[in-house]
This record gives sequence, structure tokens and C-alpha cells, in this order.
Amino acid sequence: MSKVVACIDGSVAASAVCDAGVWASRRLDAPLKLLHVLDQQRYPSTPTDLSGSLSLGAREHLMEELADLDARRNRVAMEQGKLMLDAAKARAMDKGIDDPELQQRHGDLLESLLALQDETRLLVIGRQGTEHQGASAKVGDNVERVVRAVYRPILVVPETFSEPGVIMLAFDGSDTCRKGVEMLAASPLFRGLDCHLVTVDDGQHARHEELAWAGERLSDGGHQVFTAILEGEVEPALHRYQQEHGIELLVMGAYGHSRIREFLLGSTTNEMLREARVPHLLLR
Repeated sequence: MSKVVACIDGSVAASAVCDAGVWASRRLDAPLKLLHVLDQQRYPSTPTDLSGSLSLGAREHLMEELADLDARRNRVAMEQGKLMLDAAKARAMDKGIDDPELQQRHGDLLESLLALQDETRLLVIGRQGTEHQGASAKVGDNVERVVRAVYRPILVVPETFSEPGVIMLAFDGSDTCRKGVEMLAASPLFRGLDCHLVTVDDGQHARHEELAWAGERLSDGGHQVFTAILEGEVEPALHRYQQEHGIELLVMGAYGHSRIREFLLGSTTNEMLREARVPHLLLR
């Protein structure tokens, strides 16, 4: 687990993803890999078999023209992807990365990221892909799939990125969040940054003792810590606090409940991402 992997596509978030990858690479002193994946469904690596769609009497050259059209679309998409990667590399080098690694893969995004998981220290992806850019409160189709399946810290970036000076950990007392506290205390990614340690009181667990432990660990790690217990619905309360206190990056656990419970009660993770206006670092 050595590299920061940043997923570059044609969305408006691509520049922000690149900038976030550069920031993380420099803070972690880890190599930066810029990755572009050609969607297998949109750009198949083999020509589409359309023989079943042709009416009786269709000429054989029509099949050849359709296959040639598939091949040309694929070549254009590959060239566009290379141009995106070249532009991202130039942007990263302008910001101080000596030689970012470029990789273009053909297939499913999730499968590609799982294949790279062993070498990934941090994954950076955009909140919206090319299919949903500009759609209000809409998270890209691939984001949930990736966050559920990839067991690495994932930095989900909105349309813009600036280097954070103040971060917030949404603390719920779970094992994932406790591990997150240990990670924040030790990681060079957040060294020297002020940290707001925030929980939402559900009426049953105010978590005073757990918050005291977390605050002590973060203070030992060199962070100036501000602790808060909020009331109300989780997503609005956390985002309201984030906006009121100028939080520039939010850290939280991802998908802590079963899919059945999320279906019945809703997913805090999805709600948080839908309303995200700053980067969210998701922990598993």
C-alpha cells in the first residue's frame, strides 16, 4: 500500500481530483498514480455483435461498417483518455509532483480499482462522474459501488478542491471511527491541522467518555482539538456545523450498517455525499 491513486475522467471534478491527489501525495510522501478507465459497456474492447438486430436481407457490408464504427469510437475514447491523463500529469507536475505515473485501463471501474487495491494507500475519486455532472444532489453511480467494495481510505471530492487547514471527524463510537481516530493521530496527511471532533446525540448515547478518549488521542498526535455534541438529524447537523466552523475536509466511517437496515432507515453515508460541498474522507 504505497500509492495515492486518483481517478481521472471527463467530469468537471477531474481537476479537483488531480489537485487532491497532489495534496495527498505530497503530505504522505507517496507516489501519485493518475488512472483513467474506459467503461466496458460504453466502449467494449471487442466489436458489438449486432447480427440479431439486422432485418432479413441486410447486406454484409452493414455489419462491417457497424464493427468499424465501434472500433473508431473506441480509438477516439482511448485517445481522449490519454489526453486527459497528459493534462492531469502536467497539472500535477506544475504543483510539484516530479513524475506521476499514468495508467489507462479498459473495463469496469470497480474491477480496475480492486485489481490495484494492494498498491493503493489512498484512493481519490470525484463525487460525480460524467453521467451526472451538474445534477444537483446526485452522486455518481460508481461512487457507492467503489466505497462499499474497496477497503482503503477513499477521498471523495466535489467540483473544487483547496488544501484543508481545518478538518472534522464525524465520530459515532464505532470500531471504524475508533480506527479513524488512531489514523488521524498518526497520519502525516493531517499533521498540524486543527481537528473538530463531532458527534450527534441520538438520545441514547451522548458518548462523553468515548469523545474524551478520542480527543486525548488526537491531542497526543499534535492536533488542536475542538469537541462538540450536536442534536438533530445526523446529516443536516453535521453539514450545518461544517459550514458554521469553516471545516474544509470531513472524515467519517462508510456504510456501517447492513444493506437491509440502510434500505429501511436510509444511509447516512449517501446522504452526506449528496450534500457534500467539501471533500469527504471515507474510512472502512
